[in-house]
Amino acid sequence: MTDYPFLKPAFVAALESGGAVSPQRGWGPCHQTLNQGWLPLYARSHSRGEYVFDYSWADAYQRHGLAYYPKLVTAIPFTPVVGPRWRGTLNADQIWGAVSEQMEQQGASGWHVLFPDRACREQLSTLPLIARQACHFRWFNRDYQDFEDFLSRFQSRKRKNLRKERRRIAEQGIAVTRLQGGQITDEDWAFYYQCYASTYLKRGQLPYLDEAFFAAIREAMADQLMLVLARRGQQPLAAALYFQDGDCLYGRYWGCLEECDGLHFELCYYQGIEHAIASGLSEFDPGVQGEHKILRGFEPVITWSLHHLREPAFQRAIADFCREEAEHVQRYRDEARSLLPYRRGSD
Repeated sequence: MTDYPFLKPAFVAALESGGAVSPQRGWGPCHQTLNQGWLPLYARSHSRGEYVFDYSWADAYQRHGLAYYPKLVTAIPFTPVVGPRWRGTLNADQIWGAVSEQMEQQGASGWHVLFPDRACREQLSTLPLIARQACHFRWFNRDYQDFEDFLSRFQSRKRKNLRKERRRIAEQGIAVTRLQGGQITDEDWAFYYQCYASTYLKRGQLPYLDEAFFAAIREAMADQLMLVLARRGQQPLAAALYFQDGDCLYGRYWGCLEECDGLHFELCYYQGIEHAIASGLSEFDPGVQGEHKILRGFEPVITWSLHHLREPAFQRAIADFCREEAEHVQRYRDEARSLLPYRRGSD
């Protein structure tokens, strides 16, 4: 997956140069360059922005008089997207040697690899890592010709509900436009950032990412970006930003200045599905959380993280916890599959 966007030097540099990813924000870069490869590595002083929730582990360490932080993390900050977790050619022994040295130097409690793809998991399978499971939702392109072809696989009632939901956008006088790369103007980008920042400001928080981050990725990665804009007349209402590679579309950031019925679903799900079909992409990852995705055709899938705790007693306890948790995750995945809107035999 050579065009996977989130490990590209430009993306990593944009995160770190803007200050969102820095020791002051709890992300201390200590990346490892090893022969023919590069491994992202961060010394963390908290767990925010990871989307693999280990707060109970940190509490347990504290109750036993031990320090959970710093910990080392191999991940893409603020980006819970499955994919490769290093660039180039590395083997498990090289990685383990470098990470073990860093754990010793940093006094870290352990090492955590978040959202690795299957190839990474297989390459690291010989290391003393605990596998943890979670359930996310993803859309798969089964050679659909267009959005109506996709909908034709739905049960009748659920198909009607989705069409009704999409009609509400036009009934509210809203027009939606998809723009790619060089089609996105300075004005579009400025409005997009206003929307993105508003999602945080509404909660009394500052946005993780600043305008400089988006300016940098626009400059370096324009061919992998898609912006969806919603307007009523000449008045912009909302925006959603996507990334893509040769196989997959990734829904990442969204915001709106006015709450409108069905607008989030249209910009963040249906426009993404339409684009994936038109572009021949095989998958669409819309982001974490949200059981409402199920009725819109997004299927539950297992995602993974890998963990090593240097304290043997905690390594054993967390391994037991993850085994028990996996049973619940798999049951949830199976229950979610039973709620999919597809007609029997069409999914």
